[in-house]
Amino acid sequence: MVLSVRVRAPRRLQCVSCRGGRCVRQGRDPHDQADTAREHLTHNDMLREFFLGFIKIHILHHAGEEPVYGLALIGELRRHGYELSPGTLYPVLHQLEKEGYLRQLDRAVNGKVRKYYVLTRRGGVALGDARAKVAELVGEVLDTDVARKGIKARKISVRATRTRS
Repeated sequence: MVLSVRVRAPRRLQCVSCRGGRCVRQGRDPHDQADTAREHLTHNDMLREFFLGFIKIHILHHAGEEPVYGLALIGELRRHGYELSPGTLYPVLHQLEKEGYLRQLDRAVNGKVRKYYVLTRRGGVALGDARAKVAELVGEVLDTDVARKGIKARKISVRATRTRS
């Protein structure tokens, strides 16, 4: 399954906070006014935001393993089902660099300068926090026997250790 991050929702999709096409919070149709567009996220907008978050975590993960560059990241993310264009990825890389999560390295490759990105200390801390939150979320959200058995097994082993002490 391929997930496209460049989701463009039809103009008249219902806001997730609206009922019957009228905004519950403001009592008017939010889709007629461009200035309130940011306040009213459609389902597709929310999914796009979720996937961009996943992609950022994925970028930090790979930049922590080895220096990475844009086109290689596009290929790696495609392997995981994310279809990104350079026009989507490069602004994300620049944002992560500007915020101090990545550092850019210029390297000469075949006579051209290629921009590589590596994880900074701040990026490593953020990635560690994100991993912990993802693990917690996956354990809570996934409703499968595997997830339940894994959680129960940990609880049992902790109890068994406490009783033996």
